[in-house]
Amino acid sequence: MTPCKVSGARRRQRLQVTNPDAAGIDVGADAHWVSVPEDRAAEQVQRFGTCTADLEAIADWLQACAVTTVAMESTGVYWVPLYELLEGRGFHVLLVDARQVARAPGRPKTDVKDCQWIQRLHSYGLLSAAFRPQDQVVVLRAYLRQRDMLVTYAGQHIQHMQKALEQMNVKLTEVVSDITGVTGMSIIQAILRGRRDPQQLAKLRDPRCKESEATIARALLGNWRPEHLFALQQALALYEFYHQQISACDQAIEAHLRTFTDKSGGEVLPCRPRRRKREANEPRFDARARLHCLCGVDLTEIEGIDETTALVLLSEIGMDMSRWPSLKHFCSWLGLCPQHKISGGKILNRRVRRGASRAKRCLRLAARSLHHSKSALGAFFRRIKARQGTPMAITAAAHKLARFVYSLLKHGTAYVAQEMADYEAKYRERKLQAVSRQAHALGFHLVPVAVAATG
Repeated sequence: MTPCKVSGARRRQRLQVTNPDAAGIDVGADAHWVSVPEDRAAEQVQRFGTCTADLEAIADWLQACAVTTVAMESTGVYWVPLYELLEGRGFHVLLVDARQVARAPGRPKTDVKDCQWIQRLHSYGLLSAAFRPQDQVVVLRAYLRQRDMLVTYAGQHIQHMQKALEQMNVKLTEVVSDITGVTGMSIIQAILRGRRDPQQLAKLRDPRCKESEATIARALLGNWRPEHLFALQQALALYEFYHQQISACDQAIEAHLRTFTDKSGGEVLPCRPRRRKREANEPRFDARARLHCLCGVDLTEIEGIDETTALVLLSEIGMDMSRWPSLKHFCSWLGLCPQHKISGGKILNRRVRRGASRAKRCLRLAARSLHHSKSALGAFFRRIKARQGTPMAITAAAHKLARFVYSLLKHGTAYVAQEMADYEAKYRERKLQAVSRQAHALGFHLVPVAVAATG
């Protein structure tokens, strides 16, 4: 093997400083370590506290050192106040993924060296900023994340109610599909008001309930121990309280959505019949109309994407698709593209990047709902599932949904749904062409069955 010859000019080549006015900050819970260029201050590194006055002191010192751009690692939520303050003071702030600032192995790791390392990488232009939408979208995202947390807390208290009922041997969960539905809540509230007769409780059954009144009455004969009734009462009170907070959160979300610029051009969305019943945790306002005004297109026309999914998706990615250079960059950022690992010309694996971002999660949930869809997307999902399994089908369908969302938000065009029959016909045509090419390469000629039988 011949040694590789490197020219003297290339050996002497060094990294070029592209950001001479760059600073690096190592973010922490009780202290921030800030590093500036060596020629800007007597001490290159200083330690600051995390109170508001300390954050103001950081901004003042950076301005005194003629720093214009700052890079910091995304550590927990400790970076949020500092990021917002520095951005408000006019600095160009880069929030950097921790994987980009990983230190070389074998070198000592301290807070001082970490901030110097971040400053050095940023000065050479080796760091890229993590995605953060515009401030108006950040506010919407905070409201929706708060709402999602409240829904989670309310769901925990449903489990507490189920546990209390099971401890009293009241088999309500076995005879109704949802204890927070009309039948379930009517019976639970009656139990807590002191009614114990199973026959009288069963009469509270909603006519749409599948189980008969006699079956429900047989399941409602319990032991009614006071400690379990007390637990049931507190769980119900907490469940109702959290739903009151969810309603207040919905009002705040709707009010904030009205602050966005109307991009619908006065177009009124046509009413359409609901294809399913309203879920318990859906927003209690006309989210579809608000979202149409927000982005100018109706994302709910895409199969699998409902109002809740579109609301969460827009709060996570925003409406400005120019933040990504291309559609492929957008899908890669979502983590829905395979990451090829190649060694020696051989592909080792094609797994997608791990991670559970909210945008990726809601697209995957939307893709999962396509299993029974009588549309082209549903047919695509079932074809991939039959060939490679459900997990791969969910990822592939979520990737296709992401492409549709990007195109609608980027170009502002309306979504045109493809019928399942058209999709199947085009897929059959592509399959037939591929088989014909293989037969021709092997020296054969395909003849349709009808033509062969006639001959």
